[in-house]
Amino acid sequence: MRIISGNFRGKKILYPKDLKTRPLKDLTKESIFNIIYHSNKFKLDLKNSNVLDLFSGIGSFGIECLSRGAKHVIFVENYLGVLPILEKNLLSLNTINNYKIIKKDINNKDFFFKLELKFDLIFLDPPYKDKNLTNILVNIHANKNLNKRGIIIIHRHKNEQDLIPENFRLIEEKKYGLSKIIFLSFL
Repeated sequence: MRIISGNFRGKKILYPKDLKTRPLKDLTKESIFNIIYHSNKFKLDLKNSNVLDLFSGIGSFGIECLSRGAKHVIFVENYLGVLPILEKNLLSLNTINNYKIIKKDINNKDFFFKLELKFDLIFLDPPYKDKNLTNILVNIHANKNLNKRGIIIIHRHKNEQDLIPENFRLIEEKKYGLSKIIFLSFL
C-alpha cells in the first residue's frame, strides 16, 4: 500500500497482518479520488476541506487527503489491533500536524454531537458486516456534521443492501471487484 499522489506520493503505508482489518485497495482509492477531482455531479475543493475519516483503520484514505492538501483530517478508530499502525502511519508524515485521532466508538449517538467541525467530506469504511450504517447517517444528518455542499463517500461490499435515509441524495455508485463506493449528499 502506498500514497498515490500529493506531497507524500509513493510513501508506503503500514498495514496489519490480521484479517479483521480490510484496508482500502490502492486501485479503489485512486478511483475515488478521480471521481472527486473530475465529477461534474458535485464540486469539492479538497485543498480547503475538512475531512472526517470514520472507521479509518490504518488511515489510508485520510492520509491520502492530507497528502493532497486537505485543510484538516479527523481519523476515528477504536479497534485496538489497528490504532498503533494508524498512529505510526501518521507520525511518519512528520512535517504535518493538521490531523487528530479520535479513539471512540461512533455508534454512540452522542459522538456526532460532540464533533467541533463541520465537514466537507465524510468517508465511511465500516466493516462489511456492520449493520449500523443507516443509524450513522441519521446521526450525521441530525447533528449537521456535513457542510451544505459536502459529500459522504461510503465503502461497502458490493452485495450489501443498506437503507439510505430519505434526507440524502444518491450522487453516484460504482463497483470495484468485491466493493462498491457510494457518493451521497444532503438533500
